[in-house]
Amino acid sequence: MTDTVRKDFCTACRKETEYYLKKKDIVRTIRDKDYTFSITIAVCSECGGEMSIPGLIDKNIHEVDEQYRTREGLVSIDDIERLMKIYKIGKAPLSLALGFGEITITRYLEGQLPSKEYSDVVKAALSSPAYFKRKLVANREKLTDAANRKAMDAADSIENVFDVSDKMLSVIAEFFKQMEEITPLMLQRMLYFAQGINLALYGEPIFSEDCRAWVNSPVYPEVYNMFRDFKFNPQDDARFAILEGAEEGLTDKEKSVTELVVKTFGVYGNKSLEKISCNEDPWIEARKGYGDSNSTGDILSKERILKYYVEINQKYGINTEEGINNYINNILNRAS
Repeated sequence: MTDTVRKDFCTACRKETEYYLKKKDIVRTIRDKDYTFSITIAVCSECGGEMSIPGLIDKNIHEVDEQYRTREGLVSIDDIERLMKIYKIGKAPLSLALGFGEITITRYLEGQLPSKEYSDVVKAALSSPAYFKRKLVANREKLTDAANRKAMDAADSIENVFDVSDKMLSVIAEFFKQMEEITPLMLQRMLYFAQGINLALYGEPIFSEDCRAWVNSPVYPEVYNMFRDFKFNPQDDARFAILEGAEEGLTDKEKSVTELVVKTFGVYGNKSLEKISCNEDPWIEARKGYGDSNSTGDILSKERILKYYVEINQKYGINTEEGINNYINNILNRAS
Protein backbone atom coordinates (compact mmCIF):
# COMPACT_ATOMS: atom_id res chain seq x y z
CA MET A 1 0.00 0.00 0.00
CA THR A 2 1.39 3.41 -0.96
CA ASP A 3 1.34 6.45 1.32
CA THR A 4 -1.32 9.08 0.69
CA VAL A 5 0.10 11.87 -1.49
CA ARG A 6 0.17 15.19 0.38
CA LYS A 7 -0.55 18.20 -1.82
CA ASP A 8 -1.33 21.89 -1.17
CA PHE A 9 -0.76 25.30 -2.71
CA CYS A 10 2.87 26.51 -2.65
CA THR A 11 3.06 30.32 -2.67
CA ALA A 12 6.60 30.21 -4.10
CA CYS A 13 5.77 27.85 -6.97
CA ARG A 14 2.33 29.48 -7.44
CA LYS A 15 0.68 26.12 -7.91
CA GLU A 16 -0.44 23.03 -6.04
CA THR A 17 2.54 20.80 -5.26
CA GLU A 18 3.38 17.77 -3.23
CA TYR A 19 4.96 18.37 0.16
CA TYR A 20 6.51 16.39 3.01
CA LEU A 21 6.69 16.97 6.76
CA LYS A 22 9.91 17.34 8.74
CA LYS A 23 11.08 18.68 12.09
CA LYS A 24 12.70 22.07 12.52
CA ASP A 25 14.27 23.68 15.58
CA ILE A 26 13.10 27.16 16.51
CA VAL A 27 14.03 29.48 19.39
CA ARG A 28 11.33 31.20 21.42
CA THR A 29 11.67 33.52 24.41
CA ILE A 30 9.26 32.78 27.26
CA ARG A 31 9.37 34.75 30.49
CA ASP A 32 12.76 36.24 29.54
CA LYS A 33 14.31 32.83 28.90
CA ASP A 34 15.27 31.34 25.51
CA TYR A 35 14.07 27.83 24.62
CA THR A 36 14.72 25.67 21.59
CA PHE A 37 11.65 23.78 20.40
CA SER A 38 11.27 21.12 17.72
CA ILE A 39 8.23 21.81 15.55
CA THR A 40 6.72 20.24 12.43
CA ILE A 41 6.97 22.11 9.11
CA ALA A 42 5.72 21.35 5.61
CA VAL A 43 8.30 21.52 2.81
CA CYS A 44 7.50 21.83 -0.89
CA SER A 45 8.87 18.85 -2.83
CA GLU A 46 9.64 21.06 -5.84
CA CYS A 47 11.22 24.27 -4.51
CA GLY A 48 12.15 23.18 -0.98
CA GLY A 49 10.42 26.15 0.60
CA GLU A 50 8.21 26.03 3.66
CA MET A 51 4.47 25.82 3.03
CA SER A 52 1.54 26.88 5.15
CA ILE A 53 -0.96 24.03 5.30
CA PRO A 54 -4.24 23.82 7.23
CA GLY A 55 -3.89 22.85 10.89
CA LEU A 56 -0.11 23.25 11.05
CA ILE A 57 -0.13 26.43 13.17
CA ASP A 58 -2.35 24.76 15.78
CA LYS A 59 -0.06 21.73 15.75
CA ASN A 60 3.00 23.95 16.30
CA ILE A 61 1.33 25.73 19.20
CA HIS A 62 0.57 22.37 20.79
CA GLU A 63 4.15 21.13 20.20
CA VAL A 64 5.70 24.22 21.81
CA ASP A 65 3.27 24.12 24.73
CA GLU A 66 3.94 20.42 25.37
CA GLN A 67 7.72 20.78 25.18
CA TYR A 68 7.74 23.87 27.39
CA ARG A 69 5.66 22.15 30.06
CA THR A 70 8.01 19.15 29.96
CA ARG A 71 11.12 21.34 30.28
CA GLU A 72 9.69 23.28 33.22
CA GLY A 73 8.09 20.25 34.89
CA LEU A 74 4.55 21.62 34.53
CA VAL A 75 1.44 19.48 34.31
CA SER A 76 -0.22 19.14 30.94
CA ILE A 77 -3.86 19.72 30.08
CA ASP A 78 -4.14 15.94 29.62
CA ASP A 79 -2.90 15.47 33.20
CA ILE A 80 -5.62 17.75 34.56
CA GLU A 81 -8.30 16.00 32.50
CA ARG A 82 -7.12 12.63 33.83
CA LEU A 83 -7.22 13.97 37.38
CA MET A 84 -10.85 15.01 36.89
CA LYS A 85 -11.69 11.64 35.37
CA ILE A 86 -10.15 9.35 37.97
CA TYR A 87 -11.54 11.32 40.92
CA LYS A 88 -14.91 11.98 39.22
CA ILE A 89 -14.83 15.68 39.94
CA GLY A 90 -15.64 18.77 37.88
CA LYS A 91 -13.48 21.79 37.10
CA ALA A 92 -14.73 24.18 39.77
CA PRO A 93 -14.93 21.57 42.58
CA LEU A 94 -11.41 20.37 41.70
CA SER A 95 -10.06 23.92 41.93
CA LEU A 96 -11.62 24.38 45.36
CA ALA A 97 -10.57 20.93 46.58
CA LEU A 98 -6.94 21.69 45.73
CA GLY A 99 -7.10 25.05 47.47
CA PHE A 100 -7.10 27.14 44.27
CA GLY A 101 -9.49 29.83 43.12
CA GLU A 102 -12.76 28.53 41.70
CA ILE A 103 -11.89 29.16 38.02
CA THR A 104 -8.18 28.28 38.17
CA ILE A 105 -8.57 24.79 36.70
CA THR A 106 -10.87 26.16 33.98
CA ARG A 107 -8.13 28.61 32.97
CA TYR A 108 -5.52 25.84 32.91
CA LEU A 109 -7.75 23.73 30.67
CA GLU A 110 -8.04 26.69 28.31
CA GLY A 111 -4.26 26.83 27.99
CA GLN A 112 -3.05 29.14 30.75
CA LEU A 113 0.25 27.92 32.19
CA PRO A 114 0.16 27.06 35.89
CA SER A 115 2.79 28.24 38.33
CA LYS A 116 5.32 25.61 39.42
CA GLU A 117 3.76 25.63 42.91
CA TYR A 118 0.23 24.93 41.65
CA SER A 119 1.53 22.45 39.07
CA ASP A 120 3.23 20.45 41.82
CA VAL A 121 -0.05 20.32 43.77
CA VAL A 122 -1.86 18.90 40.74
CA LYS A 123 0.94 16.38 40.15
CA ALA A 124 0.85 15.23 43.77
CA ALA A 125 -2.93 14.76 43.61
CA LEU A 126 -2.59 12.81 40.37
CA SER A 127 0.05 10.44 41.71
CA SER A 128 -1.27 9.97 45.25
CA PRO A 129 -4.90 9.27 46.23
CA ALA A 130 -3.87 9.74 49.86
CA TYR A 131 -2.62 13.26 49.11
CA PHE A 132 -5.81 14.11 47.25
CA LYS A 133 -7.89 12.85 50.18
CA ARG A 134 -5.96 15.12 52.54
CA LYS A 135 -6.74 18.03 50.22
CA LEU A 136 -10.42 17.09 50.23
CA VAL A 137 -10.47 17.06 54.02
CA ALA A 138 -8.58 20.36 54.30
CA ASN A 139 -10.97 22.13 51.91
CA ARG A 140 -14.12 20.26 52.90
CA GLU A 141 -16.16 23.40 53.67
CA LYS A 142 -15.65 24.75 50.13
CA LEU A 143 -17.38 21.78 48.44
CA THR A 144 -20.93 20.53 48.39
CA ASP A 145 -21.60 17.32 50.30
CA ALA A 146 -22.33 15.48 47.06
CA ALA A 147 -19.13 16.61 45.32
CA ASN A 148 -16.97 15.84 48.34
CA ARG A 149 -18.50 12.40 48.87
CA LYS A 150 -18.20 11.44 45.19
CA ALA A 151 -14.54 12.49 45.02
CA MET A 152 -13.69 10.82 48.35
CA ASP A 153 -15.32 7.55 47.22
CA ALA A 154 -13.34 7.68 43.97
CA ALA A 155 -10.09 8.31 45.87
CA ASP A 156 -10.83 5.38 48.20
CA SER A 157 -11.47 3.16 45.19
CA ILE A 158 -8.20 4.17 43.49
CA GLU A 159 -6.29 3.66 46.74
CA ASN A 160 -7.70 0.13 47.02
CA VAL A 161 -6.77 -0.67 43.43
CA PHE A 162 -3.14 0.33 43.99
CA ASP A 163 -2.85 -1.50 47.30
CA VAL A 164 0.74 -2.69 46.89
CA SER A 165 4.03 -1.70 48.49
CA ASP A 166 5.76 1.44 47.25
CA LYS A 167 8.66 -0.66 45.98
CA MET A 168 6.35 -2.95 43.98
CA LEU A 169 4.69 0.13 42.47
CA SER A 170 8.14 1.48 41.55
CA VAL A 171 9.18 -1.75 39.80
CA ILE A 172 5.90 -1.87 37.87
CA ALA A 173 6.33 1.76 36.81
CA GLU A 174 9.91 1.09 35.70
CA PHE A 175 8.83 -1.84 33.51
CA PHE A 176 6.14 0.25 31.84
CA LYS A 177 8.65 3.07 31.32
CA GLN A 178 11.30 0.83 29.74
CA MET A 179 9.06 -1.31 27.54
CA GLU A 180 7.03 -0.19 24.55
CA GLU A 181 4.32 -2.73 25.24
CA ILE A 182 3.63 -4.94 28.24
CA THR A 183 0.42 -6.77 29.09
CA PRO A 184 -0.66 -7.48 32.70
CA LEU A 185 0.19 -11.19 32.26
CA MET A 186 3.65 -10.42 30.90
CA LEU A 187 4.15 -7.98 33.77
CA GLN A 188 3.48 -10.76 36.28
CA ARG A 189 6.28 -12.88 34.85
CA MET A 190 8.68 -9.95 34.61
CA LEU A 191 8.08 -9.15 38.28
CA TYR A 192 8.85 -12.75 39.19
CA PHE A 193 12.12 -12.76 37.21
CA ALA A 194 13.15 -9.42 38.74
CA GLN A 195 12.52 -10.80 42.22
CA GLY A 196 14.60 -13.91 41.49
CA ILE A 197 17.56 -12.01 40.03
CA ASN A 198 17.56 -9.42 42.82
CA LEU A 199 17.49 -12.18 45.45
CA ALA A 200 20.37 -14.01 43.78
CA LEU A 201 22.57 -10.95 43.22
CA TYR A 202 21.90 -8.97 46.39
CA GLY A 203 20.46 -11.47 48.86
CA GLU A 204 17.27 -9.49 49.46
CA PRO A 205 13.86 -9.13 47.81
CA ILE A 206 13.24 -6.15 45.55
CA PHE A 207 9.68 -5.91 46.94
CA SER A 208 7.85 -7.55 49.87
CA GLU A 209 4.87 -9.17 48.10
CA ASP A 210 4.71 -12.97 47.81
CA CYS A 211 4.10 -14.79 44.54
CA ARG A 212 1.68 -17.69 44.06
CA ALA A 213 1.92 -20.60 41.61
CA TRP A 214 -1.14 -20.13 39.42
CA VAL A 215 -1.80 -22.71 36.73
CA ASN A 216 0.10 -21.02 33.87
CA SER A 217 2.32 -18.56 35.65
CA PRO A 218 3.77 -17.19 38.85
CA VAL A 219 1.27 -14.47 39.85
CA TYR A 220 1.24 -11.67 42.40
CA PRO A 221 -2.45 -11.53 43.44
CA GLU A 222 -2.23 -7.85 44.43
CA VAL A 223 -1.02 -6.99 40.93
CA TYR A 224 -3.68 -9.20 39.36
CA ASN A 225 -6.35 -7.31 41.31
CA MET A 226 -4.77 -3.98 40.36
CA PHE A 227 -5.07 -4.55 36.61
CA ARG A 228 -8.14 -6.80 36.59
CA ASP A 229 -10.52 -4.17 35.21
CA PHE A 230 -7.98 -2.09 33.30
CA LYS A 231 -8.07 -1.98 29.52
CA PHE A 232 -5.97 -4.49 27.55
CA ASN A 233 -3.28 -1.82 27.31
CA PRO A 234 -3.11 -0.41 30.87
CA GLN A 235 -1.44 2.79 29.65
CA ASP A 236 -4.69 3.78 27.95
CA ASP A 237 -6.50 3.87 31.31
CA ALA A 238 -6.71 7.23 33.10
CA ARG A 239 -5.77 5.54 36.38
CA PHE A 240 -2.37 4.68 34.92
CA ALA A 241 -1.39 8.23 35.93
CA ILE A 242 -0.86 6.91 39.46
CA LEU A 243 2.16 4.97 38.19
CA GLU A 244 3.87 7.82 36.38
CA GLY A 245 7.02 8.89 38.18
CA ALA A 246 6.79 6.06 40.72
CA GLU A 247 9.95 4.48 39.26
CA GLU A 248 11.98 7.17 41.00
CA GLY A 249 11.63 5.12 44.19
CA LEU A 250 14.15 2.53 42.93
CA THR A 251 17.81 2.45 43.88
CA ASP A 252 20.51 2.22 41.21
CA LYS A 253 20.96 -1.50 41.93
CA GLU A 254 17.24 -2.14 41.65
CA LYS A 255 17.09 -0.24 38.36
CA SER A 256 20.00 -2.30 37.04
CA VAL A 257 18.02 -5.46 37.80
CA THR A 258 14.91 -4.24 35.99
CA GLU A 259 17.07 -3.23 33.00
CA LEU A 260 18.61 -6.72 32.90
CA VAL A 261 15.16 -8.29 32.94
CA VAL A 262 13.86 -5.99 30.19
CA LYS A 263 16.87 -6.60 27.92
CA THR A 264 16.70 -10.38 28.31
CA PHE A 265 13.34 -11.83 29.38
CA GLY A 266 11.58 -8.73 28.01
CA VAL A 267 12.35 -9.55 24.38
CA TYR A 268 10.25 -12.73 24.55
CA GLY A 269 6.51 -13.12 24.15
CA ASN A 270 4.08 -14.39 26.76
CA LYS A 271 4.22 -18.02 25.60
CA SER A 272 8.00 -18.19 25.94
CA LEU A 273 7.92 -16.50 29.34
CA GLU A 274 5.30 -19.04 30.42
CA LYS A 275 7.58 -21.88 29.34
CA ILE A 276 10.52 -20.42 31.26
CA SER A 277 8.71 -19.72 34.54
CA CYS A 278 6.71 -22.96 34.49
CA ASN A 279 9.83 -25.04 33.93
CA GLU A 280 11.64 -23.61 36.94
CA ASP A 281 11.83 -25.56 40.20
CA PRO A 282 10.04 -22.98 42.41
CA TRP A 283 6.86 -23.03 40.29
CA ILE A 284 6.98 -26.82 39.76
CA GLU A 285 7.36 -27.48 43.50
CA ALA A 286 4.60 -25.03 44.42
CA ARG A 287 2.19 -26.65 41.94
CA LYS A 288 2.62 -30.19 43.29
CA GLY A 289 -0.75 -31.64 44.20
CA TYR A 290 -2.67 -29.05 42.18
CA GLY A 291 -2.19 -30.55 38.72
CA ASP A 292 -3.92 -28.68 35.90
CA SER A 293 -6.60 -27.19 38.13
CA ASN A 294 -7.17 -23.45 38.16
CA SER A 295 -6.34 -23.29 41.85
CA THR A 296 -4.04 -20.47 42.87
CA GLY A 297 -1.51 -23.00 44.15
CA ASP A 298 1.02 -22.57 46.93
CA ILE A 299 3.13 -19.52 47.66
CA LEU A 300 6.45 -19.41 45.84
CA SER A 301 8.36 -18.46 48.95
CA LYS A 302 11.19 -16.00 48.62
CA GLU A 303 13.47 -18.63 50.19
CA ARG A 304 12.55 -21.11 47.45
CA ILE A 305 13.11 -18.50 44.71
CA LEU A 306 16.39 -17.39 46.32
CA LYS A 307 17.74 -20.96 46.46
CA TYR A 308 16.92 -21.62 42.81
CA TYR A 309 18.27 -18.35 41.43
CA VAL A 310 21.47 -18.55 43.47
CA GLU A 311 22.13 -21.91 41.80
CA ILE A 312 21.31 -20.42 38.38
CA ASN A 313 23.66 -17.53 39.08
CA GLN A 314 26.48 -19.88 40.02
CA LYS A 315 25.99 -21.81 36.79
CA TYR A 316 25.31 -19.01 34.28
CA GLY A 317 26.30 -15.70 35.90
CA ILE A 318 22.97 -13.88 35.73
CA ASN A 319 24.52 -10.53 36.56
CA THR A 320 25.09 -10.13 32.80
CA GLU A 321 22.84 -10.18 29.74
CA GLU A 322 24.95 -12.95 28.24
CA GLY A 323 24.53 -15.14 31.31
CA ILE A 324 20.77 -14.67 31.46
CA ASN A 325 20.40 -15.27 27.72
CA ASN A 326 22.37 -18.52 28.02
CA TYR A 327 20.06 -19.60 30.82
CA ILE A 328 16.94 -18.66 28.82
CA ASN A 329 18.12 -20.54 25.73
CA ASN A 330 18.92 -23.61 27.82
CA ILE A 331 15.54 -23.75 29.57
CA LEU A 332 13.57 -23.07 26.37
CA ASN A 333 15.44 -25.87 24.59
CA ARG A 334 14.61 -28.23 27.47
CA ALA A 335 10.96 -27.20 27.35
CA SER A 336 10.64 -27.76 23.58
